[in-house]
Amino acid sequence: MTDASLVFGDRALCIEDIVALARQTRSSQLEQDPAYVERIRSGARFLEQLLAREGVIYGVTTGYGDSCVVAIPPEHVDELPRHLYTFHGCGLGQLLSPEATRAVLAVRLQSLCRGVSGVRYELLEQLHGLLQHNILPLIPEEGSVGASGDLTPLSYVAAALAGEREVLFGEQRMSATQALASIQRQPLPLKPKEGLALMNGTAVMTALACLAFDRAQYLLQLATRITAMNVLALQGNPQHFDERLFAVKPHPGQNQVAAWLRADLAIEGPQAPLHRLQDRYSLRCAPHVLGVLADSLPFLRQLIETELNSANDNPIIDPEQERVLHGGHFYGGHIAFAMDSLKTLVANVADLLDRQLALMVDTRYNHGLPSNLSGAPGERAMLNHGFKAVQIGASAWTAEALKHTMPASVFSRSTECHNQDKVSMGTIAARDALRVLSLSEQVAAATLLAARQGLWLREQAGELEQLTPALASTYQQLCADYPPLIEDRALEAELRQLLLQISQQYWSLYA
Repeated sequence: MTDASLVFGDRALCIEDIVALARQTRSSQLEQDPAYVERIRSGARFLEQLLAREGVIYGVTTGYGDSCVVAIPPEHVDELPRHLYTFHGCGLGQLLSPEATRAVLAVRLQSLCRGVSGVRYELLEQLHGLLQHNILPLIPEEGSVGASGDLTPLSYVAAALAGEREVLFGEQRMSATQALASIQRQPLPLKPKEGLALMNGTAVMTALACLAFDRAQYLLQLATRITAMNVLALQGNPQHFDERLFAVKPHPGQNQVAAWLRADLAIEGPQAPLHRLQDRYSLRCAPHVLGVLADSLPFLRQLIETELNSANDNPIIDPEQERVLHGGHFYGGHIAFAMDSLKTLVANVADLLDRQLALMVDTRYNHGLPSNLSGAPGERAMLNHGFKAVQIGASAWTAEALKHTMPASVFSRSTECHNQDKVSMGTIAARDALRVLSLSEQVAAATLLAARQGLWLREQAGELEQLTPALASTYQQLCADYPPLIEDRALEAELRQLLLQISQQYWSLYA
């Protein structure tokens, strides 16, 4: 863990901050400046004063959603938050991973630190305590329609703060009360607005979006490096990436991918070897395919980081003007669009790499490489099938990734007695994006292993030109970790190891 602590307070955070906290490579602290603490306290104090004057506050002196017309008698107001997180305790599906759960805690804390949710500073301390001590609520990933925010999954966070439900602490499942006691904390009963402030927001979808963005950004660079290796293995025409060619279609991200390929292949104009006039599209158009993702990432970052640094619960509390503002900031449409877009972009990367792998194993198109990239000598060739099944697997993973690109955001459902009659489905879109990324990383692992084999086969035949330092470094690392495929062997363990290395962003790629 690095020494530079991230501070939750007035500062805006970026995607990389959330990813670092999720992966535990940075520590954090909560802003303790007296002026900041007082600003947080003033919101909670204003609510208490308004409540004492018997003001009508949605979710404080009324029921929730369609029940906003139901007045809550003063003697029952304090019970309302517990009922909110209790009746939302109906999530199903797999539990969020520890990494994703840490991201959720960080994103929800960042939103509440905006200071317009009417929560106590003590609640911020309790929430930060979970993150700081790695006390992770067990959050089922299914059950959110993405407006009013991530109500059901975030109910597990609210309950944990109050000492209810189960958490993961020290790699053991235990009650939240037991885990809090381990760090010398008591459960924190929630004040009337605090249950709503914790749950009525976009923290789950935004947390997952941060993780998805980070993985997609790395996959873009990895797919570019794999493409460079495959150009060499297939004896492709590197002039397809000429700088003058891309100057006349100047999409910045597309040009960046072409520049990375030129650097990997040491393109130096007309003296570069010309093996054929035009390669097939999966090589020739790689900058155009990968460039769409590269050009989209800055826009998607803007959407995600704006949501990350926003107040997205309802109502918004303005203690300075003494106003309670009712709106719909819990609506996750921007994240839904970002994730629906990202999963389509990423699935296209999988499709590109799958097509490159199909060329590599086919003697009609691989320009002299053995069938299925088998390294078996002639007398053993008829027994060995090399990467035949790996290519079939990659095709299956690609097909599944492509299937998951159906946009979730267009499947709005009217819920909660037609109060939530237009919802974002942002959390489903984010989960889809992560699934597409997992499948696409599997395709990348398969194609990377095949690229390593293809370069080795060219090397054995004396046909491999001197590699650039960056490409040589990646190739040498692969050779150290993965022996060439000569006699058939089960490759599952090696593919899983490659997936682990991809998740750890093991290879240094482009600056």
